Amino acid sequence: MKTVIPLNLSGASALLIGITLLISIGGCDSDLPSLVSADLDTQLTTALEAAAENGQVSYFILPDSDDLASIPADPRNPLTPEKVALGRLLVHETALAVNPMHPESNGTYACSSCHFPQAGFRAMLPQGLADGGIGFGRFGERRVPNPDYVTEEIDRQPIRVPSPMNGAYQPNNLWNGQFGATGVNAGTESEWTPGTPLETNLLGYEGLETQAIAGLTVHRMHDGPASLIANYPEYATMFSAAFPGFQATRPDLVPIEVEMAGLAIASWWRTVLSNQAPFQLWLRGDANAMTDAQKRGALLFFGRANCSSCHSGPNLANMSFHALGMGELLGPGVFSDFNPKDPVHLGRASFTQRDEDSYQFKVPQLYNVADDMFLGHGSTFTSVREVVAYKNAAIRQTTNVPVDRLDSLFEPLDLSEGEIDDLTMFLERALYDPDLARHIPTTVVSGNCFPNNDPQSRIDLGCEGVMARPYRPIGRAFELLSVSR
Repeated sequence: MKTVIPLNLSGASALLIGITLLISIGGCDSDLPSLVSADLDTQLTTALEAAAENGQVSYFILPDSDDLASIPADPRNPLTPEKVALGRLLVHETALAVNPMHPESNGTYACSSCHFPQAGFRAMLPQGLADGGIGFGRFGERRVPNPDYVTEEIDRQPIRVPSPMNGAYQPNNLWNGQFGATGVNAGTESEWTPGTPLETNLLGYEGLETQAIAGLTVHRMHDGPASLIANYPEYATMFSAAFPGFQATRPDLVPIEVEMAGLAIASWWRTVLSNQAPFQLWLRGDANAMTDAQKRGALLFFGRANCSSCHSGPNLANMSFHALGMGELLGPGVFSDFNPKDPVHLGRASFTQRDEDSYQFKVPQLYNVADDMFLGHGSTFTSVREVVAYKNAAIRQTTNVPVDRLDSLFEPLDLSEGEIDDLTMFLERALYDPDLARHIPTTVVSGNCFPNNDPQSRIDLGCEGVMARPYRPIGRAFELLSVSR
């Protein structure tokens, strides 16, 4: 049993215990680090109990991905193995891409074009590129606009692509929380504008389901599910197994095939959990899963740095919105001109139309952010440490956000450089699941290359001349870029 050094001791008591400890370990300095680590474990356990809604460390444990009964689900879309298996394929199936702007792009992109494991299920670019993008590079860094497309034709996002990983714990999706009929969107029915993706909220689903259903149309795959069912008997069988006797909710709004596909996609995303990160292993009882520096960083996260006031759920996020003065999507690597009048820069207010919501963006999940070279809703930070230092200084990045709109929590933290390093270590390493590729399939039914299937991507991904090849992500951005950091 490890001996724990009590906190806040002074004078003779501290000296006496110190002598006792030295005697008990035979004067061997090699055991001192374990004593320090044990003390950190005790402190961290206490901090987590104080931060947990139920007062228990287990509150922060992410369930196993096959433990469907323990994963939060939409009551109208209960999780089943059949739905998850189908959704796992559909997210990566480039044969869904049957509505591109140019016919030569048919079958060249998928949901995974902007959500792949090397980037923590984000894009390895400031701006995701689906239809109208070509190439991949080694980990998604070389996807570029197709020269045959004019800028307006490219399916690109005006804001940083968020990660759907661990999304089961947030009932409303996107930076402004616009998708999802429940949760914080209860009572926002007047903003579900007919003829826009927001209308999908009328189906009554939570955020992951609503976004997946709407995304099939937004990203030019609205005829894809019906095409798969018609052309691939295996998919027809899988749809039937996943949705026996399913009735369309609003066939006047969404075709039944699109609704089913979206529900399957959302089901799979709910199982994509970063439950093998060191912090998760520590929560499950492995005291050696985190280093002392990472534990010190965790103590800051759940203590003096006050990160857990917002990053508070099992996925270290919640459904609140905050104005932190971060910059908008513009600059090198962005494939469209910055439009200061684009309502997306208003955050939550772009959906609610409430002035008091201006410049507030949803709290994001924090796992595997080390693989993200473009952080913040505007991709304006290039490292985790840069974000930590920004929040420590609390000086707004853009003057487009008025000072009087900044969140009350956006204030200097007074962390030392060493504390910034420790907090960064916790975020970068302790929250880093090293094997996200376990979640994705090795092949899809069509045999197409994925996450992209255009000629250049096929070369980059090693798919040339190969059908139904096993997919293996080539390296991880965190390891490949760690030297430059």
